[in-house]
Amino acid sequence: MLKLLIWLLLFVVCWPLALLALILYPFVWLLSLPFRLVGITLEAVFSFLKALLFLPARLLGGPKAA
Repeated sequence: MLKLLIWLLLFVVCWPLALLALILYPFVWLLSLPFRLVGITLEAVFSFLKALLFLPARLLGGPKAA
């Protein structure tokens, strides 16, 4: 909803720029997809490494988290 309001404000202030943004938005979204996938993959790898490193402490019964 906020994106729509910002676009409408831009359309009132400078309509050629708003139309250019409307046309370019799908291309920017497509270009950002690989970076999002890399971010998701790295987050999963780091979560796995964290779980792997803390596994011995969990098995030995370390302090319980609330």
